[in-house]
Amino acid sequence: MSVEQRRTKCDAAGFTLLELLVVLVILVLLAALAVPEVMKYVGRAKTDTARIEVQNISSALDLYVLDTGRYPTQEEGLVALVEQPASAQRWDGPYLKKREMLLDPWGNAYAYRIPGQRGKFDLFSLGADATEGGEGEDQDIGNW
Repeated sequence: MSVEQRRTKCDAAGFTLLELLVVLVILVLLAALAVPEVMKYVGRAKTDTARIEVQNISSALDLYVLDTGRYPTQEEGLVALVEQPASAQRWDGPYLKKREMLLDPWGNAYAYRIPGQRGKFDLFSLGADATEGGEGEDQDIGNW
């Protein structure tokens, strides 16, 4: 095989810079379309997780009432589900395994209000923006 034949064979074996750039542009366009859709699912998953956690904490509060005869006071807060308050004589907890279970998916503490404005107690997360109101991932999620 001559030098020219080898050179021609080697040149034909690779991709040109233009071909690589075209493929890269196509990949970037696909990623630009897919990433926002994936992020919507991630946000929705956190909202759904918060709903489930609010239900679980509400159930733990109901167990607390069965044992002690009352809900934790505002001062005792949700920590009473993990650690026995001094004023809870018949406490048979912990009602939640870890203190971290009192944090919403965005890392903020669940809000607890007793007496509640919408029921015996209000238990809620303020969502991703940590402020009242909002839509989508920023919406408030509560036991109401």
